[in-house]
Amino acid sequence: MMDYIVAAVTALLMIAGALFALSAAIGLVRLPDLYTRMHSASKAGTVGSGLLLFAAGLYSEDSVILARALAGFIFFLLTAPVSAHLLARAAHRSGYDLGDISVRDDMAKR
Repeated sequence: MMDYIVAAVTALLMIAGALFALSAAIGLVRLPDLYTRMHSASKAGTVGSGLLLFAAGLYSEDSVILARALAGFIFFLLTAPVSAHLLARAAHRSGYDLGDISVRDDMAKR
């Protein structure tokens, strides 16, 4: 009985992770400029890959592998948004323009 519950929870986590990864991929293709694409990739991609990693750790039914998967998920949560922010800031400083749909640039030089 417990095996079915673990398999069902793993399947739900994998579906949720795949949907987040799909939304990140669609965002990379459809969004207008570098900044919005980077936002999509860093937020949805991080959650999607983290959920898939957690599902793999849970399905292994080994506490050591699950701990590694959770450590990897925490590493994703800590590093991906910070690196996306630094890349966006570097792109802004180098003069990469915002998309036409953007209404305001809070980092514009005064």
